[in-house]
Amino acid sequence: MSKIRRSAMGKECQVRIPGICSFNPETTVLAHLNGGGIARKNHDFLGAYCCYDCHQAIDGHRRTQYTNEQIDMYFYQGIFRTQQILFNEGLIATKGSK
Repeated sequence: MSKIRRSAMGKECQVRIPGICSFNPETTVLAHLNGGGIARKNHDFLGAYCCYDCHQAIDGHRRTQYTNEQIDMYFYQGIFRTQQILFNEGLIATKGSK
């Protein structure tokens, strides 16, 4: 398990889908953006700290009142917030910032 994936444990959900999010940090994992290929995930950099309930909505395992585009928007916002946390914690860096 990578440092970035481990860092999700106990963190607040950054996806925060209204009416879906449990805000339970005990269920938070790093949810990956789709598109890594068959049986592959994208890089951890393209993930968001995500509670179980939001993750179920993102993966389509839970029905919501939101369109797929709206769910994607919440997920992308979560990725950006997670990237900021990872940067602040020194788990990712911009070129030349080390």
